[in-house]
Amino acid sequence: MRKVLMSLMLLAAATLLSGCGYNTIQQKDEAVKAAWSQVLNVYKRRADLVPNLVATVKGYANHEQQVLTQVTQARSKVGSINVNADDPASLAQFQQAQGELQSAIGRLLVVSENYPQLKADQNFLQLQAQLEGTENRITVERQRYIQTVQDYNTYVRSFPQNLTAMMFGYKTKPNFTVENEQQIQNAPQVDFNQPAQPQQQPPAQQPAPAG
Repeated sequence: MRKVLMSLMLLAAATLLSGCGYNTIQQKDEAVKAAWSQVLNVYKRRADLVPNLVATVKGYANHEQQVLTQVTQARSKVGSINVNADDPASLAQFQQAQGELQSAIGRLLVVSENYPQLKADQNFLQLQAQLEGTENRITVERQRYIQTVQDYNTYVRSFPQNLTAMMFGYKTKPNFTVENEQQIQNAPQVDFNQPAQPQQQPPAQQPAPAG
């Protein structure tokens, strides 16, 4: 009889938890973790492209040391951050570092405009294409993560799931900030096929008429 009573109590508890959204909270929490893993993967892909990009540019523009150093330092900073996506301060630090790396890469690509031989280098063109593709993937995966977190946060804040979430310690999760989203929304746009515009010469002055 005791075993039967215990089984009934467990069944009732499971039914109650399911009705209060416990199982759905688990599913949505796992979805957030999976989406975050994808975000990390594409950011890592961008960081992995940087050493080859720097080495290629350095072969043609070694004296652009300041820009090369900035990219290397920005990549190093990204790699040193042990981000915790559930901690708002840690996520903000991660976002800032990623934004700095993107800006540094953008400056490096702009510098390359001054070196026609570099722009024609096949290795550089392949790296640039891979970088553009990676930036696009970052935008896609970040947007998916934003939507997944919003879905999770909305659910755990809604009644009666909020009571279940409070009972088991599930809190709302931080998300990408609006400022950072605007900062890293677009991949660096550099047209390597655009010819340099010739400088316009000032119009020749007409000789003054004879008095």
